[in-house]
Amino acid sequence: MNNNQDQNKTTSIQVISRAAKILRTLREHPKGLSLSQIAKEVELARSTVQRIVAALEQEKLVAAASANSGFRLGSEIARLAGAVHSDLREELRPFLIQLSNMVNETVDLSILDNGRVLFVDQIIAAHPLQATSQPGASFPLHCTANGKVILASLPISEVKNLLPEQLKRYTDNTITNRDDLLKELETVRREGVAFSREEHINGICAIGAVVFDSLGNRSAVSIPLPSTRFYGNEEKLVSALLKTCQMINRHFK
Repeated sequence: MNNNQDQNKTTSIQVISRAAKILRTLREHPKGLSLSQIAKEVELARSTVQRIVAALEQEKLVAAASANSGFRLGSEIARLAGAVHSDLREELRPFLIQLSNMVNETVDLSILDNGRVLFVDQIIAAHPLQATSQPGASFPLHCTANGKVILASLPISEVKNLLPEQLKRYTDNTITNRDDLLKELETVRREGVAFSREEHINGICAIGAVVFDSLGNRSAVSIPLPSTRFYGNEEKLVSALLKTCQMINRHFK
């Protein structure tokens, strides 16, 4: 292989690495980022980011984000994520549909992925006001119901490795002290259900519980909904969620 071939190979690998870094950055910002914001996050020139994002957009790996005239993960990411987790998704989908029908709310399925909670499936309820997250999106662990319940199912040493001492604040209700969150996780372990009371997004609440497949892999089933339909209905939601998760766990035994 001559020097030109070596150089071309190195350049191709570098482009792939940079594209992957951009995609991971957008995964952490589901509402999208501008080109300048992406460039700052990945520490690349804006012109370089613009070229890579344009190629990713052509492949539908990123898409325009109307909220800030920037970019977010595209529809092809959701399809790729769905393919990776298709077996689990297909097996659990009847249970998720049943739960959604029971409570007349949206139901999510998510897993732990690279220190965040990754959405792999969703059943959307027919409400004009909904709390939805596109499969393939990821959210923080410490302030989401599905994230908390996954944390509670892990060994404490692993939980401490996943969480920094100071947790990022998203709303006035976000728990930002790791010790305070660890105390809450003790309650989650005892009760088998986690809550997010407007801790990640103002006006959105959720409950979550963990399930295990036949190989012992964990995933979270959660019910996100506007706070106006959450407060006062916690007991009904918890009952339906735990009943469904028990059926799922029995199914895999």
